[in-house]
Amino acid sequence: MNFEEVIGQEDTKKRLMQMVEERRLPHAVMLCGPTGSGKMALALAFASYLLGDGPMLKNFGHPDLHFSFPVIKPAGTSSDHKMISDDFIREWHEMLAEGPYFTMDQWLSHMRAANQQAQIGAGESDALIRKLSLKSSQGGYKVCVMWLPERMNGECANKILKLLEEPPQQTVFLLVCEEPEHLIDTIYSRVQRIDLKRIDDGAIERALVERRGLEPDMARRVAHIANGSWLKAIEELNTDSEHRQFLDMFVMLMRLAYQRNIKELKNWTEAVAGFGREKQKRLLGYFLHMTRENFMYNFHRPELNYMTREEEDFSKNFARFINETNVIDLSETLQKAQRDIGQNANAKIVFFDLALNMIVLLLRK
Repeated sequence: MNFEEVIGQEDTKKRLMQMVEERRLPHAVMLCGPTGSGKMALALAFASYLLGDGPMLKNFGHPDLHFSFPVIKPAGTSSDHKMISDDFIREWHEMLAEGPYFTMDQWLSHMRAANQQAQIGAGESDALIRKLSLKSSQGGYKVCVMWLPERMNGECANKILKLLEEPPQQTVFLLVCEEPEHLIDTIYSRVQRIDLKRIDDGAIERALVERRGLEPDMARRVAHIANGSWLKAIEELNTDSEHRQFLDMFVMLMRLAYQRNIKELKNWTEAVAGFGREKQKRLLGYFLHMTRENFMYNFHRPELNYMTREEEDFSKNFARFINETNVIDLSETLQKAQRDIGQNANAKIVFFDLALNMIVLLLRK
């Protein structure tokens, strides 16, 4: 993979290459930014740049390229076995072969996870220490790409800290992070953070035309809706996307809450409770997005809205119900539900409570 395959992010590409050319490359770089901005794509391209983009890197099988990422513990696994990335390296390579832009849900799907949450455990740090203690097979850099280091548990984080404090010779760590605030301070202080912005609309538009064959007008609309996320742009092209399912669930919740239909709201709760926790968190994130978009729709400033045509069709009649009297409470209620789900609260209780709160808030005047 090379930098040309990364969509947009030209300034960051130049900055990374300049670090190498000026011989001031830190031993640990953390790429931060929103989902879909291309953090992993940049990390892979930079790893290729450091190792020399050759045949071995086409399938990411270079002996001096190491990966670390969150994994699950499948049912039936011995309690003595500490899960590490190598347990799922075949699935990881399969996902990378599909492209460097992906989500946690896609990764969970590749691992065939049920209702499990993935993390990086203590076994991972031990495995990395063993791997990185070996000399480079090619006589150059060794590169470790760590995806979502914020998902390390406490024991792993403390061991990785020691590795960052005394890194093996010619080893570069590339951390790909979405929630840096969840990293322990001591790790945070030992990496050089580079923040990626959302991808420029023009770059997404060009990529849609060149890579997906869209007509310029369609590409322009999709790029605007994507709001800087290549993943969202691709999702918009997928007619069977999760995005549309979430819209249906949002519409159903709002209509049933307005009608005060408790029986059907209970059925709605049962359906949502059947989703995995990661999907439930994304659903609530989508509800927050739609709350914001419907509130902004009332100002009649199209350039401030980032909705699909279907979302806009619904909002034409619904937006007036989200206004100055309830928008803050609606947002806080959804954020609380998202937080509760993340802390493994009972999903049926969380979502039924949310549904009942929607009745009160939507009818507030």
